[in-house]
Amino acid sequence: MVNKYAFFLLFLTIALSGCATIKKPTAAREQFPNGSLQNPIVDSNIKLAEALKKYAPPEFKKRQKLINVIYYSFDGKIHKGQLVIDERLVADIQEVFRVALENKFPINSVIPISHDRFFKDGKWNEDEQSMLSNNTSAFNYRAVTGGKNLSKHAYGFAIDINPVQNPYIRGKIVLPPYAVYDTHKPGTFTPDSPVLKTFIRLGWAWGGNWESLKDYQHFQKILPQ
Repeated sequence: MVNKYAFFLLFLTIALSGCATIKKPTAAREQFPNGSLQNPIVDSNIKLAEALKKYAPPEFKKRQKLINVIYYSFDGKIHKGQLVIDERLVADIQEVFRVALENKFPINSVIPISHDRFFKDGKWNEDEQSMLSNNTSAFNYRAVTGGKNLSKHAYGFAIDINPVQNPYIRGKIVLPPYAVYDTHKPGTFTPDSPVLKTFIRLGWAWGGNWESLKDYQHFQKILPQ
C-alpha cells in the first residue's frame, strides 16, 4: 500500500517543479519616442461631425471626407493632423503629404477649420485665426478673400499650406499680416519645391502663379459639382 504521506510529497515536488518552468510574461514593448513616425505628436484627433460643425449646405458637406495626415513639422518631429477635403481628392492629398514627409518639407500644423481653437469671441473668424496660427486647412464654407463669390475652399477643392511662410499678397494687403514671402525659409513654396511639383503633376493650380495677386499658400483643383 502506497504511503499517503510519501505520495503527497511526490505530488508537491512535481507541482513545484512545474511551476518553476512557467515563463514570466514578456516585458511591455519598448516605447517609441514622442514625435517619431511610430508615435507622432497629435495636433488634431476629432470626429467628422465635429470637423463639419460649422454651417454649410448639406450638399456641400456630404462630399467631404476627414483624413489623417502625417507630416514633418518645424520642431524637427513627426506630427499627425487631420484635413477635410472633397472625397475625390483624398488620393491626391495623400500623395502630396507622402512627398512632403519624404523630403522633410516642414508643415506647422494641420487642423480642420471648425476646430474650437478657431472659434473666437462667439463668432467664426476661423480663416484669420488659422492663418495667424500658421495652420494648414482645406474645406471651409466661406467667400473668397475680399469678395462675395464662394471660395474653392467651400467645395473642398482647395488647400492652404503654411500661410505664414506663404502669404496672400494683393497690392498692400498681406495675409496673415506682417508675413513675408522669403524663398530661403523652410516651409516656403518655390517652383523647385518637390511638394509644389507634385501638386502640379496631379493637376492642381498654385496661387503663386496668379497674375492679379499672389496666394502662395493656396492650391486648388476644380472638379465637377
